[in-house]
Amino acid sequence: MSVKLGYLLPTRENIMGGRPAVRPLLDAAKRAGDLGLDSIWVGDSLLARPRHDPLTLLAAVGAAVPEVGIGTAVLLPALRNPVVLAHQLATIDQISEGRLIVGAGIAGDVANIRAEFTAAGVPFDGRVGQMMEGFRLCRALWTGEPVSWDGRWTLADSVLAPVPYRPGGPPIWLAAGVPAGIDRAAKHYDGWFPIGPDVQSFGERRTRFVDSVVAAGRDPEAQTTAIYLTVAILDDADEAEAAINSYLQGYYGAPAEMLRKVQACQGGNLSQVLAFIRSYVEAGAEHLVIRIVGDHDQTLQLLTNHRDELAS
Repeated sequence: MSVKLGYLLPTRENIMGGRPAVRPLLDAAKRAGDLGLDSIWVGDSLLARPRHDPLTLLAAVGAAVPEVGIGTAVLLPALRNPVVLAHQLATIDQISEGRLIVGAGIAGDVANIRAEFTAAGVPFDGRVGQMMEGFRLCRALWTGEPVSWDGRWTLADSVLAPVPYRPGGPPIWLAAGVPAGIDRAAKHYDGWFPIGPDVQSFGERRTRFVDSVVAAGRDPEAQTTAIYLTVAILDDADEAEAAINSYLQGYYGAPAEMLRKVQACQGGNLSQVLAFIRSYVEAGAEHLVIRIVGDHDQTLQLLTNHRDELAS
């Protein structure tokens, strides 16, 4: 099986470290492309976890790095007006000539994310319906035909231009861990893109995803199973695990042991990390998005040097 390997740009980490410049992020994306990575990803948050705007940054990455996929890991579409979002995504897909993937989610129920929705003027408790109707409206606008809409938003014979480079628009992969979210991904979107958890649970949930795709009368071969993994590679496995824990606590402001119950993370030496990643491939992951703790250049070089071992 051919496995695709993606790299998450450290937008949040750079802001936390007082490094807001974009040039280093573009340089990192170019290095990842030169190493043969299949995709470059950017996270999303307005105020809860401040970082660069993902859509603006992906437009720059799409122009600067040819042939490599670009994506959001993951976008919070409910925070955005879908007419504006449809226009932005269509333009980015044109810039990248069809390389955009929209990883999307509804956001977790924690205080700072609720505050982020309030600041954006969006009701938090209606975010699932807001996302789903918003994407339906995006897809309608991406046809290039006149759209009339009477729902949360109102349109009358409105036409969007440009439409995306890719007919029908970029694929949408839904980040979901609960059964209802997995079923939602299977019935309405183009892939399932969780952030964890442990590999056994991932495998069980993937089975549910595939079964739900089939039950919806859709082709499972046309759907993508992705996974978002956090890794740290050090010769000393205990130091690598400690680095993961410190990273998670600083990034989220919550205890690492709690976060690791819902996120797939591994600190260790190269062999341990390769085995960890390979276990998700064996459980059905087709596109791996790697978030790196530690030396990004060295870790990417190691992973790409041993890429043939990820699917063995």
